[in-house]
Amino acid sequence: MALRREAFLHHVTERGEYKTAEEAERAARVVLALLGAHLVGEVRDQLASRLPDEFTLILLNPLQSAEPLPPERFVRATAAWIMGATEKTATWDVSAVLSTVTDAAGEDLLGQILLQLPVGYELFFGPPPTHLT
Repeated sequence: MALRREAFLHHVTERGEYKTAEEAERAARVVLALLGAHLVGEVRDQLASRLPDEFTLILLNPLQSAEPLPPERFVRATAAWIMGATEKTATWDVSAVLSTVTDAAGEDLLGQILLQLPVGYELFFGPPPTHLT
């Protein structure tokens, strides 16, 4: 069952310590668009079915990537798509969104997702950092 939009954004807002739901939504849109470029087939479809409708569309119509991005390049790409972001804040954004994706996906699907991603992404799907330093 898919998370409701409000619940999804609430978790991202809380984990990212955003001041507004709009900031959380902006991060979610960018991160899910980039993630969608890395996932294929049934794994992407299963994850999409567990996300709110508007985020399903973003995941299924991703930003294009010529090759899978290693984690550090994924963070840089996120920073490039979010106005005013730095690599440090983009790491925060990625973690806030992907740790919420973990909740939606569940353990079995998360394992399949990680198999499709380059090594190092597992850190993003865990708890978000406790603070920016």
